[in-house]
Amino acid sequence: MQFIHTLQDWWQHQNLLEVIGVITGLLCVYLAAKNNIWNWPFAIISVVIYIFIFFEARLFADMGLQFYFLAMNIYGWHYWSKKPVTEKKVPVARIIKKEIILSAIAIVVFTFILGSLLKYTTASYPYLDSFCTACSLVAQVFLARKVLENWLIWIFVDIIYVGIYIFKDLHLTAVMYAIYVGIALMGYVDWRKDWKLEARNKNQETRN
Repeated sequence: MQFIHTLQDWWQHQNLLEVIGVITGLLCVYLAAKNNIWNWPFAIISVVIYIFIFFEARLFADMGLQFYFLAMNIYGWHYWSKKPVTEKKVPVARIIKKEIILSAIAIVVFTFILGSLLKYTTASYPYLDSFCTACSLVAQVFLARKVLENWLIWIFVDIIYVGIYIFKDLHLTAVMYAIYVGIALMGYVDWRKDWKLEARNKNQETRN
């Protein structure tokens, strides 16, 4: 009984805006993992909400990241809708060596520049927040372009975010990102299966 009262008290102190952001955020990631194009409208709703949430939490790098996500979600929606005539969905791609090198350089440079700027503000964890932001920038590009390895980046950065949001008392958001880890793992497994199936079909077409 005490547990139920504690849970009710905790729920009453939750921010309604954060609850909506969590629900739409979970829906968009789940649908993306399932290779469903309808993940993008839910993603757009979620990032708009989190612009306000992160501003209040003084996570300015994360707030700025939402504006980027908004643009990339619109781009991803457009890109996923441009499937080949012979395909039901846009095919899953694999990361190449050049993309790995460029991504690593971009993450290091972005983290240093943004972290150096944010440390002179009231921002929380300027370099760690900037590093997560940089990783998220790269992962979102790969998600929009349907590159399989985007899920591995998300798993890594979401684990870090769980700790950050716990320390910032954004408990619902921390729970959401913990669930993101599981969904990202599911997304990687499902997309890898799709990629293998697509590769097998292409090989059969080539032989024929």
